[in-house]
Amino acid sequence: MSLIFALLLAAQMGSQTTPVQPIVKGTGLPPPGTEEAQVMAPVNALLAGIAARDAAAIGQALRSDATATAVAEQADGTRKITHSTREQLLARFAPGPERYDERLGTPAVEIDGDIAMVWSPYTFRIDGKLHHCGYDHFDLVREGGSWKVQNLTWSSRTTGCEG
Repeated sequence: MSLIFALLLAAQMGSQTTPVQPIVKGTGLPPPGTEEAQVMAPVNALLAGIAARDAAAIGQALRSDATATAVAEQADGTRKITHSTREQLLARFAPGPERYDERLGTPAVEIDGDIAMVWSPYTFRIDGKLHHCGYDHFDLVREGGSWKVQNLTWSSRTTGCEG
């Protein structure tokens, strides 16, 4: 009898899932001088490089083997995944007449030793007009006391964006 009970209990436990709480959204930008602020420094430099359309400045924030992945929601609801090398990512930011402005919401920063991640909603404007929005996820690695972006992943959509 106890074997049947044990099997029933195991089957019931196997069908349950443990709820996973979503990552806690940031509560504000980290104060200067904190480790979180050090993690944000290359992220902020990357965003400044995007605003300046300066591939060299963006490149300074990236590791030499950095990658990027974008998941864009298409008009028909399907999603297109694009993976880029560092060089392909940097080629997107050639000088041009349009003014780019990517703004993060309140980021969540997580650090464990020499790895870190930053997760944040963002909006992207071209010449002041909202173009798209989504979430940015930056994976960072600290080498020689300096944080660099190893991978940038972002979602992109044109609906549901807050202005």
